[in-house]
Order: sequence, then structure tokens, then C-alpha cells
Amino acid sequence: MMPIPLPISSSSGPWTVAGAPLLPRLELEPTMSREGVFDGAWWPRSNRVLAELPDLITALGAHFGRILRVGLDTSAWDGVPRSVDANGLTIRINWFTGSDATISVTRGLQDHFLLLVVPPGTDPATAASAMAGASVTGNHTPAAELLLG
Repeated sequence: MMPIPLPISSSSGPWTVAGAPLLPRLELEPTMSREGVFDGAWWPRSNRVLAELPDLITALGAHFGRILRVGLDTSAWDGVPRSVDANGLTIRINWFTGSDATISVTRGLQDHFLLLVVPPGTDPATAASAMAGASVTGNHTPAAELLLG
């Protein structure tokens, strides 16, 4: 399987590949060393989970392998179901509260990744800065601080 091309981190404009559907605005920590708070960042275009999550799962699956479940704060999203279909698989969604700026992704029984979620509508320069900060190897900056720009 060929990995999905990701935009370069300095790009703050539309994240597109000519002739292809819009790619998830996603930036991952390059070494996947898991030494920091975050393993990367995601900037969804809306808060409609059914419109946003399948593409994220597809992109992450190309890099992490099969995704089994995601965890997200229901207060940050519209109409959160118990599961979503992506790549012909049904992915379970765990709900939690109090952390609308993160999403957890599980690829094995205890193999979790944590992504910063940049709110839709965030200024592109602020979003690019937050995503870059969350994607630095060994990052330890809290989500709220990253999102201040």
C-alpha cells in the first residue's frame, strides 16, 4: 500500500494534491519515537465527525497500520456516533469529555497515539504553528498553549 502524501509542514494554505480529493490536514511527529505529549496534529475542516473522521482514519492507517478505535470529546463534535466506517472497516469511537483539543487513536490493544486537534476555522498561521509544535520530537507543550499561536 502506498502512503498518502502529506503536505510539507510549512504549508499554511489549502492542503491539496492536484486532481485528488482534499487531504486531511495532518502533520505527524517524523520519528514516531513517542517521546512527547503529542504524536502529531490534525486540523479538521469542520466539526462534523462523520465527514472528517473517515479520511483521517485512512491517512493514519497508511502510516500506523490498522486503526481499531478513536477517542474524542463529544462536546467538540456534532453528532458523534458509536462507530464510523473507513476503508471497509468499522472503527469504534470512544467518548470522553474535557479534552476537545485532542483525539486518541488506537491501533492495537494498548497502542495509543495522541493528536492535537486544531479547531476548524482557526487562523491558518496559528494552525500551522500549533501543528508544527505538536509534531516536534519530544514535544511537551500543552494543547492550550500550542493553540494560542
